Amino acid sequence: MPYVNIRITNEAVTPEKKAALIRRVTELLRDTLGKNPATTVVVIDELSTDNWGIGGETVTQIRRKAASPS
Repeated sequence: MPYVNIRITNEAVTPEKKAALIRRVTELLRDTLGKNPATTVVVIDELSTDNWGIGGETVTQIRRKAASPS
């Protein structure tokens, strides 16, 4: 029983996009590893950009810097 956990920031991910992720990951495991889709579990965790850090900064800070004119 495969279990896949996808963690993404909560930035405009529509229910349709989440459904597509779940479907395509399930298909990938079926096609690549022969896993049964009926027993494949896919979980999507959405995190606030304040709760995700890269290189010592939150994603919120990184996005803010990227949006600021230099």
